[in-house]
Amino acid sequence: MNGHQENFSAPVVDGLSVRVVVDSFYERFLPKSEHSAVGIEHVARIPGRQMTTFAAEWGLSLHLASVSDGAKAEFLLDFGYTPEILNRNFDLLDIDPGKLNGLILSHGHRDHFGGLDGFVGQHRSHMRDDINLYVGGETVFREKWIGEKGKEPVPWGAIDRSSLIAQNVEQVCCPEPHDLESAFTSGYIERQSFEKVSGGTLVDEEDDHFSAAERQGKLSLDQHPDEHATCYMVKGRGLVVISSCGHTGIINTVKTALAVANTDKLHAVIGGFHLGLAPNDYIDHTLDELEAMAPDAVVPMHCTGANFIGKIRDRMPEKLITSNVGSRFTFGI
Repeated sequence: MNGHQENFSAPVVDGLSVRVVVDSFYERFLPKSEHSAVGIEHVARIPGRQMTTFAAEWGLSLHLASVSDGAKAEFLLDFGYTPEILNRNFDLLDIDPGKLNGLILSHGHRDHFGGLDGFVGQHRSHMRDDINLYVGGETVFREKWIGEKGKEPVPWGAIDRSSLIAQNVEQVCCPEPHDLESAFTSGYIERQSFEKVSGGTLVDEEDDHFSAAERQGKLSLDQHPDEHATCYMVKGRGLVVISSCGHTGIINTVKTALAVANTDKLHAVIGGFHLGLAPNDYIDHTLDELEAMAPDAVVPMHCTGANFIGKIRDRMPEKLITSNVGSRFTFGI
């Protein structure tokens, strides 16, 4: 269990909406969907913008809006792969950057931070002066490398921290659970289930600088110590866990979040579960564990994979909610 949750008190909200700003899929003609525990709104034609449409790309960005005792709070979680797609969809959804209470980055992969610098550059003058970027730890800022068998590793880039500083965006590291006064972050995700850390990227554990010839033997698989989940306790419903990628395992992520919130009532699990290439028995084991935790709804996105979605549709069809760029999911009032 997370060793830092003993004195943590999770904030509670009356309602939460999660809007998909960037993901891999957009279908304009979707039938209306209903769910007993979640409000579902898909976007077809965008009013007044009939000459354009959403764009999709590999990556994820979610707009989170909550209300508690009449007080509203908004966050943007992750920033897709490119600023062009993020800024395009952000504009089409008519989201006001001035209403953002903060920015959250789940982990340091380009398909989640790639649009960050361009987004801040375009919208910073409209944001609150004291905007923060909440990350899971200092290691989120290190370079990531992509390795391929028999080939030299190639760089995948790193977050431009100097640009954030120049734009007056403070970085707040949250290796322990962090109260955002509506949402909270999970802190370090404990490795306590059957799951194996996945993701494939390489990192320099020493954070030294090596020549290309030296690098092959110096890089190691990323264990994602800085990945964290964004969570909400919804009054009368339970815990909503948003796992942007789930490299540390979706079961590990949910169990850590439940421990931090000191609850056993799981309302919803949302986001990327990183099961696209997982074997069938691993997915089946994941579903066994997830079913035992009895969420009211599961909303898979991004890197979850078609195989998991097909299997949960067969096993727990009443839990599954399919996602789409522009869709909004509402929990609570």
